[in-house]
Amino acid sequence: MSRTRTALLAALALVAGTAGAAVAAIPPDVGAAAVPCTVEYKVQNQWDTGFTTAVTVTNNSAAKSSWAVKWSYAGNQKVTSGWNAKLSQSGTAVTAANESYNGTLGTGSSVSFGFNGTYSGTNALPTTFTLDGVTCNVDDGGTDPTDPTDPTDPGTGSRVDNPYSGAKVYVNPEWKAKATAETGGSRIANQPTGVWLDRIAAINGVNGGMGLRAHLDAALAQKGSDELVVQLVIYNLPGRDCSALASNGELGPTEIDKYKTQYIDPIAAILADTKYAGLRIVTTVEIDSLPNLVTNVTPRATATANCDTMKANGNYQKGVGYALNKLGDVPNVYNYIDAGHHGWLGWDDNFAPSAALFKEAASTEGATVADVHGFIVNTANYSATKENHFTVNDTVNGASVRTSKWIDWNRYVDEQSYAQAMRTQLVSIGFPSGIGMLIDTSRNGWGGTARPTAAGPTTTVDTYVDGGRYDRRIHLGNWCNQSGAGLGERPQAAPATGIDAYVWMKPPGESDGSSTAIPNDEGKGFDRMCDPTYTGNPRNNNNMSGALANAPLSGHWFSAQFQELMKNAYPAL
Repeated sequence: MSRTRTALLAALALVAGTAGAAVAAIPPDVGAAAVPCTVEYKVQNQWDTGFTTAVTVTNNSAAKSSWAVKWSYAGNQKVTSGWNAKLSQSGTAVTAANESYNGTLGTGSSVSFGFNGTYSGTNALPTTFTLDGVTCNVDDGGTDPTDPTDPTDPGTGSRVDNPYSGAKVYVNPEWKAKATAETGGSRIANQPTGVWLDRIAAINGVNGGMGLRAHLDAALAQKGSDELVVQLVIYNLPGRDCSALASNGELGPTEIDKYKTQYIDPIAAILADTKYAGLRIVTTVEIDSLPNLVTNVTPRATATANCDTMKANGNYQKGVGYALNKLGDVPNVYNYIDAGHHGWLGWDDNFAPSAALFKEAASTEGATVADVHGFIVNTANYSATKENHFTVNDTVNGASVRTSKWIDWNRYVDEQSYAQAMRTQLVSIGFPSGIGMLIDTSRNGWGGTARPTAAGPTTTVDTYVDGGRYDRRIHLGNWCNQSGAGLGERPQAAPATGIDAYVWMKPPGESDGSSTAIPNDEGKGFDRMCDPTYTGNPRNNNNMSGALANAPLSGHWFSAQFQELMKNAYPAL
């Protein structure tokens, strides 16, 4: 343990029960630069049932355009009113976020705020504070030149702008075993994929499989002395995926309390175990949830009764906000919210409203935008990362390509342009300027003999676009086990401006849904979009589904799909 951290812990111990004393004061003569932030919490006045507190926060890391400080009480303290910060409280957890006028916090700069509160019994001082998810008043493992023991100090890991930069990514041993067992599968078996926590039982492991702790322990073994990212998919909202029956979940529309206490809280407790503090844990939060509240609700033609219910009860926003808040309290967790894909939210009437909804969810249940490290697009979907043979600005014989049947007035033609534009939109409405985007490229390669090598004929906008597009789906609305799909770009860090990484969040070979009804105890229904004989609905403009036959339940291994993805991979295997 470094001398800096020893001194800090001693300071904490001295003031733990003393009203009117600062919770932490950084000794000026020891390695303060290694401490990413400091929080001084001082009870200025206290009486039988109430108290007044002043808080000063100093940022020793990169400059910030917005900030949020969090702590938890050991007793029954309640914040009643405050100044110079937006204060909210959920249970014992308190969040103080910047006002519009004091969001800028430069390196070495401080900001102060205060509040009044109530209590009964003992007004114990909080002992742990975070600034934008980073634990303050604790040495981050940086070198103290006066302390010869520092080189062996493991620290707790420093929070970074892009968790994928300079890091390996966890290879799920269970997925690797399935891939290796497939003919030719060893070619990709060492690629990192997401670990899906799609029901409460998955936390401890289903049918003898690996639970969350087992995966994190395996990640530690893979990490060695390197940095390593673990990718988790948080996926169990009440009334989950209200528009697609194949991925319905175990919780009913009103079971928000069960979601909080039996799903998110246990996950957060495991991730907060100091044993795993050296891992970079990426959580992708609630795939295919919030966008449904924009596109699949009344009065849209694509509305469903289930989505109307979820919009009315607000449990999607509450669940996502709660997850962001609880998981964001863990210093080495990086939260990424699902942001659909360009073929879902790229139209003018979907784009800005979706961004606004994301902010609403990120400001609910104690969460703030500071709990969001970024967003992920194209999760488990098939949209091309980058279309090279046409752009949305092209014209054919004087007609905009936006009038083609494929683009259909969308503003975007691929995931990279959509992700970059969505990032700009999100920053413009108040998300931190440093947010990054992830693109799931696990199944959007569209290689093989059908891959175009040039733009299509300029006869019409349709021949031009259809002849040149990589994405060979019948319609952008088709999403289930698509025929002809291939593995996409291999996972890599920082591939383009604003993009933190290409990832394989959806493990290739895991089904999107069953092609016929299959009884099960997982809450998963039968969606006709997974039936290859289905002639469609308003979501895919009444086209054929394009799905593969003989598919199992969503999440179950689908060998034929795995082989199809390898055959059509681009870049080729």
